[in-house]
Amino acid sequence: MNISTLLRQGVLTVRVEGELDMHVADEFRQVVDNAIDSYGVKNLILNLQGVSFIDSSGLGVILGRYKRINPAGGRILATDVQPQVAKIFELSGLLKIMKIYETESHALECL
Repeated sequence: MNISTLLRQGVLTVRVEGELDMHVADEFRQVVDNAIDSYGVKNLILNLQGVSFIDSSGLGVILGRYKRINPAGGRILATDVQPQVAKIFELSGLLKIMKIYETESHALECL
């Protein structure tokens, strides 16, 4: 798993490569929470272009970040989502709390 963060226009972008599963969910949570705290952001873009698989732990860690930023009016957007991951988002109901965009730039424009 490779996780990188980038701050653009006051929005935290998290780029993820690899499988977002129980083996890396805690690392993902720590990296994202540290970046949220460091930058003081309320909006989050997840670039999942390099994610080919996500399990319930991955869904849970995304939901946890949503619960963390939502009270402050924050939003989570996902970009570059592979079809198999988008299907899991749809089946899990995660798309009720976040939207998927084709690119980071498009997601940034919509915030």
